[in-house]
Amino acid sequence: MLAKFSGVALIGFAVSAVVLHLALEAGLRPWAGRLIALLFAMNVTFLINGRFVFRALTRQRFIAQWVAYVANSAFGNFCNYWVFVGLESTHRPVISNPYAALLAGSVTAWAINFTGARFVVFGRVGKRLAVRWRRLFVSPRPRPHGPARAEPGSSRR
Repeated sequence: MLAKFSGVALIGFAVSAVVLHLALEAGLRPWAGRLIALLFAMNVTFLINGRFVFRALTRQRFIAQWVAYVANSAFGNFCNYWVFVGLESTHRPVISNPYAALLAGSVTAWAINFTGARFVVFGRVGKRLAVRWRRLFVSPRPRPHGPARAEPGSSRR
């Protein structure tokens, strides 16, 4: 599982690098390009991890799992982003290179995100959270007992 997660992390890294490159070529500042790249990479890795690595992504729990994955990844991505910004802002020859900073931030997030995805999002805790999510937001509301009554003046009998 760790090897598969690492493979998906490499896919996420590649997506992130491509999006960052496109953003830099479009004239965006490195911090803005990295933020956009994080959003793309996070959604791609959610789909691949949920479907193929943890084999736990279902239609019934999709929204709850996505919310949990986003919440879980928020801390890892926060650390990822600040490592990137911190290194890039030093203006030192090697570590301030946007791609070197991207690599350092990504490795930091990899460790944090695997732990959360494995044990929270797609593990037992995630299943319990998904059940609670469905009860709160997805389950139909109970209807009052008895037959539906027609409004006065309507043609329903």
